[in-house]
Amino acid sequence: MSRKADTYIEKSLAGEALNQSEALQILSAQGAEFTEFIAGAHCIKETHLGNRIDLCSIINAKSGRCSENCSFCAQSAHHQTEAPVYPLKSVAEIVQGAHQAQQEGNHCYGIVTSGTRIEPGEEFEQILTAIRQIKQETAIDPSASLGILDAQSARALAAAGCKTYHHNLETSRSFFPQICTTHDYEDDVNTVRVAKAAGMEVCCGGIFGLGESLEQRIEMGMTLRELDVDSVPLNFLNPISGTPLQDANLLTPMDCLRIICLYRYLLPKKRITVCGGREKNLREFQSWIFIAGASGTMVGNYLTTTGRDRETDLQMIEDAEVRINACG
Repeated sequence: MSRKADTYIEKSLAGEALNQSEALQILSAQGAEFTEFIAGAHCIKETHLGNRIDLCSIINAKSGRCSENCSFCAQSAHHQTEAPVYPLKSVAEIVQGAHQAQQEGNHCYGIVTSGTRIEPGEEFEQILTAIRQIKQETAIDPSASLGILDAQSARALAAAGCKTYHHNLETSRSFFPQICTTHDYEDDVNTVRVAKAAGMEVCCGGIFGLGESLEQRIEMGMTLRELDVDSVPLNFLNPISGTPLQDANLLTPMDCLRIICLYRYLLPKKRITVCGGREKNLREFQSWIFIAGASGTMVGNYLTTTGRDRETDLQMIEDAEVRINACG
């Protein structure tokens, strides 16, 4: 392995951040140099997290009519899409989804709602009730993704048993105004801080392929490092008809792997989960996510798009010679 790759591995394992030039080297690497960086990411991942991975799944508990104008999102009321629109699902439906997630061996189950936030009231109480039941009836780790969060709501979620709060930054601070103008980036950053202060773990990442630069991919990674989030979901744009990004080009499989690889160097001890868009963007290279540094993946369907069938994903995991962590 080259001295350059060795140096980057040593810095990451020592807890030192790569500088801008070093991070750009990974995002632009090709050929044998790139495979050396991938080998390093694999080494860093196994040093801190072993050869096991986590599986997670979600329920789209409330869909559509979102007042935010995120340019990639099918659920925005600002865009004309065919995304489903329905109110909050019942407690029984949400809890049943958790039972199914446990039966399938997933460690985390996320309750996801559309909209800027869930206001205190009937809907929020229903979600709290569902989380309590999931904690009582399953060994699953309940997660919630309810939008922008205040301190009081965060404490209520934590008290109900919500282990993880999920809230993506989506992209870098410098590129965010090109993607969303209906709320400020600092609202998202503050939500991460509020959730952590309440005692929950925070799952926070973003989506790539929105038109951001290589430097902006690095910028978001450094922000996540500064916020000390607990897990990082990496999504790759699957362009949705009717959204402003409907004609965006897919990332190449190698670009996806470069992003995963970089984020392992930047966030050596964190859980890195590959989520939406992997089927469309990575195609035949999906199993490489674990070699490139990912420690988990989302299985099943996403919010408004379908994922692969479970049997195919389980075969991929077996072929990659990684083992699945048991839930609970």
